[in-house]
Amino acid sequence: MVTDPVTGEEGVRVRYLDQDGAAFSEKNFASGRLAWLGDPRLLKAARVEITTRLTVDRDGRHDLGFAGIGGFTFEIDGESVSTEPLAPVGGDPVIALLNPPTRVFPQELTHGRTVGLRLIWTTAPMGDFPLGVVQLGYKDIFGDPAEELRRAVETAATSDLAVVVVGTTEAIESEGFDRPGLALPEGQDELVRQVLAANPRTVVVVNSGSPVVMPWLEEAAAVVLSWFPGQEFGDALADVLTGAREPGGRLPTSWPAREQDVPVWDVEPQDGRLAYTEGLHIGYRAWLKQQQNGGNAPALPFGHGLGYTSWQFGEPAVGVSADRVVVEADVVNTGARHGKQVLQAYLSRPGSAIERPVAWLVGFTVVRADAGERVRARIEIAPRAFQHWDTEAHAWATESGPFTLRIATSAADPGHTVTVTPAGE
Repeated sequence: MVTDPVTGEEGVRVRYLDQDGAAFSEKNFASGRLAWLGDPRLLKAARVEITTRLTVDRDGRHDLGFAGIGGFTFEIDGESVSTEPLAPVGGDPVIALLNPPTRVFPQELTHGRTVGLRLIWTTAPMGDFPLGVVQLGYKDIFGDPAEELRRAVETAATSDLAVVVVGTTEAIESEGFDRPGLALPEGQDELVRQVLAANPRTVVVVNSGSPVVMPWLEEAAAVVLSWFPGQEFGDALADVLTGAREPGGRLPTSWPAREQDVPVWDVEPQDGRLAYTEGLHIGYRAWLKQQQNGGNAPALPFGHGLGYTSWQFGEPAVGVSADRVVVEADVVNTGARHGKQVLQAYLSRPGSAIERPVAWLVGFTVVRADAGERVRARIEIAPRAFQHWDTEAHAWATESGPFTLRIATSAADPGHTVTVTPAGE
């Protein structure tokens, strides 16, 4: 636990110092993970002082340290242990900012010991814009990985059910840099496999910001994709696992069974240029084209998602007017509790005279219903969904004749199909 040495509340004390070393502003931050974006104090400060008191909860080794870019002086219990600056690795400033270099100092500490940490940062904002990231604190050191795995499996085997949380972190994936692959970090797949073997009543929670390969997917009793839910993750996950709330999300991406199944993989620029040779066939459209040509389907398709109830929906009825196409269908909650379903509308045009995706999403609607309740779902489709760009006329045009409209619960769901001819084709 870390506490502010001034107030005693949880967190760290941050003081902004001028050229003479006087503090012109200070405040408490809830943790040692600090970020500044547009804060003018960062431009005014010659240095930033970050202090906290760490009380350890176990005997053994603790890695104390910091991360950031710039000049640093780091003290443990008043003793200076580092005065060397940290420089960015590589030439990408965004990567350096989001995943800054670190410096760690192992300490043998006993349970209940309180250690004072002090970090002086000579600020290095990017140009004239106040932007910076600094981390101060400690990293838990667990036992030997093989021993920790054995303990996890033994615990799962003697439990009524097991919950395994795996995933990535901001150090592995970010808006500022790409992941090298789709596999979970080393050891996580093996952890899941062994826990599943020890206890078939296992829920696997995948905490990542984008698709990962899950080679154990078909073996798990349940899989929850949580994305990066933030500071209320624990409470939200507890609500979902206990049934207090339904996991009602739907996938905005397609998740592959294997990396080699991904239809569009070459995304590395060559000589500063990236050729988008896939054209219209990107995302779920690329998967549909691959399947049409005999290739593999994704493990989890775009639009997929399950809740705590079951659904049926009837044949869609289509109405065509000059300004829109309206499709309606009866949806029945056939399960035992209130729930949410998402109906999606996909168009296709087999034998089209122009290049088109196999199918493309043109609308969706959210349906909520109590157990046994029947509701009427309605999706409005704009004329633009049927159009293509006419390169000769330099205008949007509608290919004459009928289109196939599929109402489904995912890009891969066969659902119900009807034929529709838009007005003013």
